[in-house]
Amino acid sequence: MAVPISQAWTVATYVLKQRLKGRKRFPLVLMLEPLFRCNLACAGCGKIQYPAHILKAELSPEECFRAVEECGAPMVAIPGGEPLLHPRMPEIVSGLVARKKYVYMCTNALLLKEKLHLFTPSKYLSFSVHVDGQKEHHDFSVCREGGHDIAMEGVRAAVDAGFRVTTNTTLFDGADPNGVRVHFDELMAAGVESMMVSPGYTYEKAPDQKHFLGRARSKKLFRSILSNRKKSWRFNASPIFMEFLMGKKDLRCTPWGMPTFSIFGWQKPCYLLQDGYADTFAELMESVEWSNYGTESGNPRCANCMVHSGYEASGVNYTFGSLKGLFETAKALFNRYPDPGAQRLLNEWKPSHQGPLVQIGTVASTHSTSELQEVSGD
Repeated sequence: MAVPISQAWTVATYVLKQRLKGRKRFPLVLMLEPLFRCNLACAGCGKIQYPAHILKAELSPEECFRAVEECGAPMVAIPGGEPLLHPRMPEIVSGLVARKKYVYMCTNALLLKEKLHLFTPSKYLSFSVHVDGQKEHHDFSVCREGGHDIAMEGVRAAVDAGFRVTTNTTLFDGADPNGVRVHFDELMAAGVESMMVSPGYTYEKAPDQKHFLGRARSKKLFRSILSNRKKSWRFNASPIFMEFLMGKKDLRCTPWGMPTFSIFGWQKPCYLLQDGYADTFAELMESVEWSNYGTESGNPRCANCMVHSGYEASGVNYTFGSLKGLFETAKALFNRYPDPGAQRLLNEWKPSHQGPLVQIGTVASTHSTSELQEVSGD
């Protein structure tokens, strides 16, 4: 099974309780960002474009715990930045595990192998390793030669040490669906528990803008990848979200499903857009005009978004919204999606933009290499 039964049961009972209480809006995952600094400068990232004094700032464990209690979501994802650069990350993680929150610590794994001894394996903790494809594609994506080999070495070390390990793959235009399928095989062979895959979001501050996928092309890409899938592949995503990526299911965005708390407070309205901040989670939920966001709103910033942080909660809500949703989810869970047309797409696929995102070795940010080394501690 892609997700441990205990975790699936915790999430299912949580969602059903919220529905029984009549709550229309409730969080599924807290996106907890204790810092923005990173030891990579990925071409499609808009998170590291802040000035140096912001990149040096970080949340304390106490601030993290207060946000978790305020939000009440059963799962906590810790993105960034690179969380392993936070000197008190082991303390933060152990505190969340003690609160029986299911934690996904998102990491590029450059520091994972050397810091594994600071953490304890638990059913509540998973290292979610960012691996964007096979060696060449990943290294181009993260703008660092050798990044893929280091990440996979960290994956294998964590698996061997008894940790739960999942992966996160973000796809941009230029991704080869045949290569992505081989990439999935490699991840399964490395022993990862499950994989998450999502199209990239068009961050306004991202150095590379031309390789973000539009909706139509995203669906075509994911149909070619996820049809005729292998039994060995395990995904860390709701089956309905996977159908959405393939263009087989229409979903409305749930921007409040994965609220974000960072050094600035509660980010309005979601993980990907910054329209101000709230001081409390309650203020976030009450002050945002939610109808102004999502594809149906006509907001141009939402027009091409199909990402996990907006639509995974939509898939979960669809599952538990009706008996029909439960039935369709169960059906999708075991469907391999035989599709001769998808095989033709694989054979004929060509990226609309040729070449890598950026040249390996370039620093895809507003900072110089020396500045990034200073704020990351490298």
